[in-house]
Amino acid sequence: MKIYHAPNTRSVRIVWLCEELGLDYELEMFKLGDPSMRDPEYLKINPMARVPSLADGDVTIFESGAIVEYILAKHAGGRMRPGTDSPDFPAYLQWLHYAEGMIMPHVNVLVVETILLPEDRRNPVNIDRARKQLTRMLGAVDQALGDREFLAGEFSGADIMTGHACTVAARLGADISDKPNVAAYIKRLNERPGLKKAFAT
Repeated sequence: MKIYHAPNTRSVRIVWLCEELGLDYELEMFKLGDPSMRDPEYLKINPMARVPSLADGDVTIFESGAIVEYILAKHAGGRMRPGTDSPDFPAYLQWLHYAEGMIMPHVNVLVVETILLPEDRRNPVNIDRARKQLTRMLGAVDQALGDREFLAGEFSGADIMTGHACTVAARLGADISDKPNVAAYIKRLNERPGLKKAFAT
């Protein structure tokens, strides 16, 4: 498998997942905003000119959540996702998709407003609103973690997705001071060798 990756992007999730599963992979490295992502050859793989993308034999797929689901279905041998008959399966589905549906839209605003835009074009109203919304979104995660270490029983793809989103949100200034479960969760995840490797790649 080849992972098209840029540091500090959603492609961290895919490297992390492969590390957790002990899968062999090759990296095609970019920098954030790399012009080579707009080359015609790469646009055939990812027409959005973004990362992550995955090439697995004749299969190419982009969108991080879809890649996580694909790898778990094709290469994990039943690991890191509960079976459909498990009582944890509904929670697994919910938190697998929560990252992109509820957390990352506000993260995207913060990345644009605090990193990508020059200072004179940044909108403090947008920044404040995004941080407040992130605080609300992380409140649901904190509640879900009240009696468990991970979001769907055992460590799973749901933690790859929403755990990564929580980590990035906190790094961008989301207030987790009143969310001890989220704070402890982020600490647990960031101590995992697979995530350390992914963030360092």
